[in-house]
Amino acid sequence: MQKMIEWGDMDPSRFPTWLRATLVAGIVVLIGGASLFAWRWYSRPATLTIAVGSLDGEASRLVSALASKLAQQKAPVRLSMVETASALDAASAFSSNKVDLAVVRGDVGDLSQAQAVAIVAHTVVLLVAPPGSGISDMAGLKRAAIGVVGADANRRLIKLLSDEYDFARSGVTLKNLALPDVRRALETKDVRAVLIVMPLAERYLTLLRGLFPVGAKSGPVLIPIESAGAIAEKDKAYESFDVPKGTLRGSPANPSDDVTTLRTSFYLVAQKTLDSDVVTDLTQSLMTARRDLLAEYPLLGQITTPDTDASAYIPLHAGAAAFYNGTQESFLDKWGNIIFLAPMIAGALASVLAAAWKFLRAGEPLTREQALDALYALGGRIRASTGVADLDEIEREIDRLLLAQRKMETFGEQGARDVVAVNVAAHRLENLIHDRRLLLATQQEGQPRQQAPRVTQG
Repeated sequence: MQKMIEWGDMDPSRFPTWLRATLVAGIVVLIGGASLFAWRWYSRPATLTIAVGSLDGEASRLVSALASKLAQQKAPVRLSMVETASALDAASAFSSNKVDLAVVRGDVGDLSQAQAVAIVAHTVVLLVAPPGSGISDMAGLKRAAIGVVGADANRRLIKLLSDEYDFARSGVTLKNLALPDVRRALETKDVRAVLIVMPLAERYLTLLRGLFPVGAKSGPVLIPIESAGAIAEKDKAYESFDVPKGTLRGSPANPSDDVTTLRTSFYLVAQKTLDSDVVTDLTQSLMTARRDLLAEYPLLGQITTPDTDASAYIPLHAGAAAFYNGTQESFLDKWGNIIFLAPMIAGALASVLAAAWKFLRAGEPLTREQALDALYALGGRIRASTGVADLDEIEREIDRLLLAQRKMETFGEQGARDVVAVNVAAHRLENLIHDRRLLLATQQEGQPRQQAPRVTQG
C-alpha cells in the first residue's frame, strides 16, 4: 500500500523559493482583502426606506432635505425616500412592511406595528366658515354642507364628529374637496364651511387665508369644537387644543379669543423589528440635521420628542428612547469585547507571520547550532523507530543536513570546530541507526514463523 503523505508532513524546502513567496503573498492578499471587505461591510451606513406623503408635497420636500443632509454629514444611517400620494398611502406602505419607516398621521391607517421615533409636526383640526356667513358654532351648521379637504385621510375624524354632534339627525352633509376646489365651492355656496387638518405654521395659515375672498373686512370664522375634550377621551389619537387668539390675523385679532378644537400629530415611525442601535443612530443623526437645516426649513422646528410614557398612544421605539433618555451604549460597552479580544488576535497574527517567515526561509541552510539541534533531535526518533523504512528516512534527513552544511563556507578556527561537532553528531547517529537495525532484525528472527495451511486434494 502506498504511504499517504499529509500536508503537515511535507517539507517546505521541496518547493522553489519563488513558489513559496507567491503562496505567502497570495495568502496575505487574501486575508487583507477579506479583512477590508469585512470592515467595509461592518462600517457601511445602514440605508432605511421611508414612506412619505402629503396633500401639498411639503412633507416629501422636508424628508428629502433631511436625507441629503444625512448623506452630506456621512451619518451612519441614510434614508431612501418612497414618495406616496398622501399620508394614508404612506401608512398603507408601512403597515404592509414595504418600508422601514414612514411619516404618518396618528389618526390615519393601521399603526399596530409602529413605534415612534419623533413627532414631525402637530396638526390642528380647523372648521372654518367664510367671512360674514353668520355661523359661529356647531349648532349653526344644521342642514349645512361641509367641505372636507382630504376626506379619505379624515374618515376617522369625520366619524368621531358625526357621532358626537349627530350630523345625521341635524342634516349636516359632508363633501370631499380637493384643495384647489375649495374656494370655488365656497363662492358658489356648495359648502358653507370647510374642515381642514393642518399645522399652525405660517406657510399653511397663508394657504388657508387664500381660500377666502381677499379684502373682506372680517376674516374667516373658526368654529369651535366644544366637545374636543370628550372626543379626545374616546380616541387617544387626538387631544383637546386651543387655537391661540390672533392666529389668523393679528390686528384686529382673528380669532378674537382662544378657540377650542382637536389636535393630532404627524409621527416618524419605525417598524418594531428594526434594530435598536440603528434607530438610536437615526434619531441622533436626524436631530443634528434638523438643527443645521432649521434656518432654511422653519417647519423642521416642529420636530420634537414624542411621548416617552409606557402608555403613550404610539409607543416609543427602544432605540429612540435610548437617545432621548441618554442611555446610549458607551464606547466601552460597544467595543469592550473587541478590546478584550485584541491581544488574542494580535498573538494569532504574530503566530501566522512567524509561520510564514519560517515557510519562506525553509530552503536556507541551517546555522551550525540549528544543524546540531536538528541532529540531536533525531536520536529520539531512532530509538522509537519500528521499521527499516523509518531508519531509511532518518538517514536521508542526516544526508540532507550534512550536504547543506557542506555547502556553507567555513571561516577561521570556530568554523572548523563547528564542522567537527556536526560530523561527530552525525557519526553517533549512524552508530545508533546501525544498532537499531540489528535490534529490529533480531526481533524479527525471534518471532515464530506462521505455518502455511495444508492443502488436500480431493
